[in-house]
Amino acid sequence: MPKYRFHKLAAIVVLVGFAAWMATGEFSSVGSAAADKPKAEEVEQPKAADAGKPAEAEQPKATLRTVATITPPRRTYARAIRISGLTEADKRAVLATRVDGIIDKLPVKQGQHVKTGDLVLMLATEEKLSALSNAKQLVAQRQAELDAASRLAKTGNLPKLQLDNARSTLTLAQSMLEAMQAQLDRNEVRAPFDGVIDRVPVELGSSVMQGGEVATILSLDPVIARGEVSERDLGYLKIGDKAKVRLVSGQNVEGTVRYISRDASSATRTFRVEIAIPNPEGTIPAGMTAEIALSAQPTDAVMLPRSVVTLGDKGDLGIRAVDKDNKVVFFPIDLVDDTPTGLVLGGIPADARIIVAGQELVKEGEVVKPVEADQATIQKLLGEATAGTQ
Repeated sequence: MPKYRFHKLAAIVVLVGFAAWMATGEFSSVGSAAADKPKAEEVEQPKAADAGKPAEAEQPKATLRTVATITPPRRTYARAIRISGLTEADKRAVLATRVDGIIDKLPVKQGQHVKTGDLVLMLATEEKLSALSNAKQLVAQRQAELDAASRLAKTGNLPKLQLDNARSTLTLAQSMLEAMQAQLDRNEVRAPFDGVIDRVPVELGSSVMQGGEVATILSLDPVIARGEVSERDLGYLKIGDKAKVRLVSGQNVEGTVRYISRDASSATRTFRVEIAIPNPEGTIPAGMTAEIALSAQPTDAVMLPRSVVTLGDKGDLGIRAVDKDNKVVFFPIDLVDDTPTGLVLGGIPADARIIVAGQELVKEGEVVKPVEADQATIQKLLGEATAGTQ
């Protein structure tokens, strides 16, 4: 009995304790959450602290791009206009017969040099020589008749009308003689100017028709280099300008502008230009490909390596430079010459600081940090430009 009461008392104590614990609201699982609660607060506290910092402190400031610049010296350069062309003869004539006949003489050969008036070809003249001889005899007879009539007229034994008839018959005979002489002269073909016989398409003894081609003659001193210039370059040229011509054979010669057309080609809108080149030995043939370099009026320009040339926003060629506010600006260029050591460019302001390194990484209006390019960089750029032409 006492043992039973002890167990009953213990059960009551446990029940009262459990009720008291339930009243506090402190559960074991909640206890674990309570243990984690300070950690969550610790995480939230730094966030609250960070919220008070300025936004710009989160992102670092952008650094200016560094570019290398130079201010090149300015000089006066002769503008060079380079065009492709061909050589051609100064004069070219296709010789033809004025009458038909049989070729009796053909004293020239292809490649032979001739002078003005030299015989190139003669047709057979037997019949015409006989007719010419008869015409000469007729003139002599008519002249004798006129002399006799004149003597009789002076003595009054011949009417004046008969004297006039004698004069008329002599004039007619002389006209016939001249016609026969001209007919005989048409049997000959002579050189119209000094030159070289380039083609002889006939043979001795062959028959030719009136107007038939018998020879081609060329005048090659001077020889002409012909090319076409654009309408943009036309205003830079004038008659008498010097020109250098490089033939496809590698020969270099010099000449003078002798003709500039004022009528543009409807297809290409270009103008014909002729360069007269001395060729006393005839060593330069017609029809050879040539590169013509025309030296036009001098202009103020600078020399720069090819690598500085770039494309602008509108697709035109130019260079990028830095203005007084260190902003990138673009200047379209005027190509004055293309030399082995670099490009000669016009249209660039005198005080322009030209970007020679980094120009492809910046754009117009961007603020940059310009530094003066050292001499080694400049020499390297010019050396690359020279190597690119070899």
